[in-house]
Amino acid sequence: LFPATLTYDTLRFEYEDFPETKEPVWILGRKYSVFTEKEEILLDVTSRLWFTYRKNFPAIGGTGPTSDTGWGCMLRCGQMIFAQALVCRHLGRDWRWIKGKRQMDNYFNVLNAFIDKKDSYYSIHQIAQMGVGEGKSIGQWYGPNTVAQVLKKLATFDTWSSLAVHIAMDNTVVMEEIRRLCQSNVPCAGAAACPALDSDVLYNGCPEDLGLRGRLPLWKPLVLLIPLRLGLTEINEAYIETLKHCFMMPQSLGVIGGKPNSAHYFIGYVGEELIYLDPHTTQPAVEPGDSGCLPDESFHCQHPPCRMSIAELDPSIAVGFFCNTEADFNDWCQQIKKLSLVRGALPMFELVERQPSHFSNPDVLNLTP
Repeated sequence: LFPATLTYDTLRFEYEDFPETKEPVWILGRKYSVFTEKEEILLDVTSRLWFTYRKNFPAIGGTGPTSDTGWGCMLRCGQMIFAQALVCRHLGRDWRWIKGKRQMDNYFNVLNAFIDKKDSYYSIHQIAQMGVGEGKSIGQWYGPNTVAQVLKKLATFDTWSSLAVHIAMDNTVVMEEIRRLCQSNVPCAGAAACPALDSDVLYNGCPEDLGLRGRLPLWKPLVLLIPLRLGLTEINEAYIETLKHCFMMPQSLGVIGGKPNSAHYFIGYVGEELIYLDPHTTQPAVEPGDSGCLPDESFHCQHPPCRMSIAELDPSIAVGFFCNTEADFNDWCQQIKKLSLVRGALPMFELVERQPSHFSNPDVLNLTP
C-alpha cells in the first residue's frame, strides 16, 4: 500500500508507468490524452470510490466473518460500480475528490451507504446476507450476475437515491420494460425519507409543481446492468471493439469481471489494455472520527491504476450504464444502435423494443417490492 502522505508531485514519477501513447485514454465516457492530461486522468481515477478487502469490521450476521479477504473481491467490485452510479446520481460525473478538501454532505451520504456495518444500504454485510437468497452462503465467491441481482434487491431500500435498477438477462435489453420501470408514477416514499430529492432531476427539468405532478411521468434514474458471457473460456476477439465502445459512452459505469477467481472493476481502456481498480488489498475497517466525520482517504486509489491486456479478461462480465433522465436513456439506445453498424464489432447484447414472444414467462413488469 502506498503511504497516506502521497501527493500529486510524488506521483509524477510513478505515473510514467502509464504508456506514452498517442492512443486516447477513455475513463467512464471521458476521453483524455496521456501527453496533455495526465493530471486530469489521475484525478478522475482517484475520484472513483475504491472498495477493497477490509479486516476487523463487525461480524457479518453477528457471528460471521470480520474480514472479506479472499472471498469478497466481486462484492467489492459490485460496490464500486454501484457507488459510481450513486456518485453520478448525487454528485455528477464532473465531481472530483481532492485530498484534504472539505467534501459536501452528499459525498459522505454516498460513502456511508457502503461502509462496513450492517445498517449501510450496500455494505458487505448487506450484500453477503442478501446473497443467501441467491443461493450463496456467507463467505462464498460471487459471479458478476449474482452481485448484480443482490444490488438490485438492496437498492429498493435506498429511498434517498430512488433508483430504478434493471438487470438485462439473456443478452437482451428490452426498452419497453425499462421505460415501464423508470416511469413508474410512484413518488418517493415520504418526503422525509428523501432529504435530497432534486426536483429538477426527478421531474426532467421542470420544477416541482403540483399542477405538473399529474401530467409528467416521473423518470427514476436508471442503473442498467447487463451480465454477459463473451466466449467459453476466453474472450472472443470479435467482442473487443464493442467492449471498448462501452467505456466511450457518457452513460458508462464501467464493467465488473476480471481474471478467473480474481475480480476487478474496469473503468476504461487505452490501446489494447483495460484500466481497472483492484480490490485485492486488505485495509483496516474505517470508524467515524471524533467529529462524526468519516476518514475517507483509504476509499480513493491514490496511485496509478492497474492495467491488463483485454485478451486476458475472463469472458463472464457485467456491463453497467447510468441514465439520469429519459433523454439519457434515449441517447444510449441510439448509441447502441449505431454500434451495431461498426465493422468488425460483434454486438455483445441485443436491443429490442418489446419482449420477444419466445421468452419463457419472465417477471415481465420487473416490479420492485
